[in-house]
Amino acid sequence: MTAATHSPLFPQVPETADAVLDGLDPEQRAVATALGGPVCVLAGAGTGKTRAITHRIAYGVRSGVFQPTSVLAVTFTNRAAGEMRGRLRQLGATGVQARTFHSAALRQLQYFWPKAVGGELPRLAERKVQIVAEAAARCRIRLDRNELRDVTSEIEWAKVTQTVPEDYPAAIAKAGRDAPRDPAETAKIYGIYEQLKRERGVIDFEDVLLLTVAVLQDRPDIAETVRRQYQHFVVDEYQDVSPLQQRLLELWLGDRDSLCVVGDASQTIYSFTGATPDHLLNFRTRHPRATVVRLVRDYRSTPQVVHLANGLLAQARGKAAEHRLELVSQRESGPEPGYAEYADEPAEAEGVARRIRDLIASGVPASEIAVLYRINAQSEVYEQALADAGVPYQLRGAERFFERPEVREAQILLRGAARAGGGTDPQLAGAEDLPAQVRAVFSTRGWTAEPPAGTGAVRDRWESLAALVRLAEDFAAARPGATLADLVTELQERTEAQHAPTVEGVTLASLHAAKGLEWDAVFLVGLTEGMMPITYAKTDEQLEEERRLLYVGVTRARRHLTLSWALSRSPGGRPNRRPSRFLNGLRPGSPAQGPGGTGSPSSRGHVSFGAGFEGGAFEGGGRPAAGQRGGGPARTRRPARCRVCGRTLTDAGEIKLLRCEDCPSELDEGLHERLRDWRAEQARRLGQPAFCVFTDKTLLAIAEAVPETEAELAAISGVGTRKLGRFGADVLALCAGREPERFEGPEKSPEK
Repeated sequence: MTAATHSPLFPQVPETADAVLDGLDPEQRAVATALGGPVCVLAGAGTGKTRAITHRIAYGVRSGVFQPTSVLAVTFTNRAAGEMRGRLRQLGATGVQARTFHSAALRQLQYFWPKAVGGELPRLAERKVQIVAEAAARCRIRLDRNELRDVTSEIEWAKVTQTVPEDYPAAIAKAGRDAPRDPAETAKIYGIYEQLKRERGVIDFEDVLLLTVAVLQDRPDIAETVRRQYQHFVVDEYQDVSPLQQRLLELWLGDRDSLCVVGDASQTIYSFTGATPDHLLNFRTRHPRATVVRLVRDYRSTPQVVHLANGLLAQARGKAAEHRLELVSQRESGPEPGYAEYADEPAEAEGVARRIRDLIASGVPASEIAVLYRINAQSEVYEQALADAGVPYQLRGAERFFERPEVREAQILLRGAARAGGGTDPQLAGAEDLPAQVRAVFSTRGWTAEPPAGTGAVRDRWESLAALVRLAEDFAAARPGATLADLVTELQERTEAQHAPTVEGVTLASLHAAKGLEWDAVFLVGLTEGMMPITYAKTDEQLEEERRLLYVGVTRARRHLTLSWALSRSPGGRPNRRPSRFLNGLRPGSPAQGPGGTGSPSSRGHVSFGAGFEGGAFEGGGRPAAGQRGGGPARTRRPARCRVCGRTLTDAGEIKLLRCEDCPSELDEGLHERLRDWRAEQARRLGQPAFCVFTDKTLLAIAEAVPETEAELAAISGVGTRKLGRFGADVLALCAGREPERFEGPEKSPEK
């Protein structure tokens, strides 16, 4: 065996069943070899749970205990299912079904529907929210966008808890669930929503599970057919199962007990969807003979990160907290988590962007850095700050890698080159190895070895192709002598498994979307009361779920972890925000926790920092102290007021314009059009999206203010020192009615 075969992306398939167990720690090995009877794996963050259960499946298959087609492994996201399929393939356990609950149920429903009901399965509704909106309109109830989202979520919760419309008000009262609006109104909309679906012959995502459960309950012959097919079950993230998913699992199992579940009650963060850790916590009660294995060796995070994570959970209360796992780091020591306080949200975003730029300069890949926030609406200010700093980023939740147009095109090009043959295709002349051949193929579509300047669509396309080039390099190193045709086959298998290569770029994601992921450096931002915990978390259990959500965020970090907050939302706003109560007793110099682990009322507003915090907001020191954008004393800012009516402004967009959204505009439309043309040309030249030059609101503010001097332009929110130096002369020329020296505007038509 050569050293090249040890590529982490392309490990050699184990030669024997016993070789599958190589490299597992004692607890992971106990999981992998427990092939009979019910098995419950309590696995803390970073302890290798996916490794343990995939090796268990592979060991069962390779040793002949499991037939691969008789195993069904289910999880909650397509990404997790794809990762599981990829790992099983690398372990030589092909033929095992690894799917989400919904995809497994849909597959069965499509197959058995003609026999159970007759005809074709109704199509899946493409936009559930649109049908909910129509149902509300029929009830003569007007819903804005946020209310529409809330009602849709309530309908989803009702369905996964198997609650019919007329029982909804009683069900939420029994569950202690906070209703976003009058339960009777929601029940009425829910009822009409179901009626509209029947009229149109469509089903929704939740119906897939409900109908599968109904078919298996009503048709014992079909249930028996499914049970003959699938005899061994593995359920990942078992703390997140809903009552409906648990019922489906029970119907799949029948009276058998060949079930392995894995989960962590301390990572239960989806109760708003109907998920509950009760099934995990009560597993031993339902299965007295169950083998229970605890995984607590943390291979992901440094002792410093693990210490903070353990400290966070040590203050938790409730049933899930009683079963918390005390993690033990297996990694070398690292820097202490950093804490940073800022005057306002833009300052926080700028500070984070600066630190990210420093980390990248020190050698940390952009793809190994993440900014995590509580709600998606917080992303915009970080997108802008990273764009201003010239740092590439990607939004978590965007289209899948293999569905990107440039990746699809790249695969077509590679297939064509593989069919032509490396020796006869002129575009591959001189390409001595596989990576060189791939680069030669991509060069026909503008690929270059060096990345384009800036960020945006051009850079995104380059990053996608760069990821494929790196994949080809790893593949060639692991499979000496591999051809283009072999790489095409590998890419096809990865596409089917959704096993994507790494794309360079800082990840921006919500804490919920970050579940199951990890990075070398993590920035947890916006950690203030009202955001963490979120303002609508009122009950003890809701507050504890918010704590668990922060725990998930902390445990995403391998080495660098920074937690930050801003004292006000906007520049000039009142500094009346408080750091999250969950940090009390953990961050240096903070007050101890009050009764119940949530911080006593008298202590929540107090902010103090221990030695080493001031003057070094980030690990390693050298960063601005709390509340500062740069060196020197913190600036005192006056509240922003509307220049038309005088009202104090709090919305970021209104602050940019220095007027209320509804107040009369003094827009110079001709200037606005010239600025838009100029911005488009700058964006094209820089290879960046237009907002990286100036956002729409900033451009509008410039066209309304028509600044004459640099000072007047700098006073407009969104300009900043960097952009003033880069674009100030151009903008001021346009405002004065002149053409910028470097600007070539569009030709004026004769009639103009």
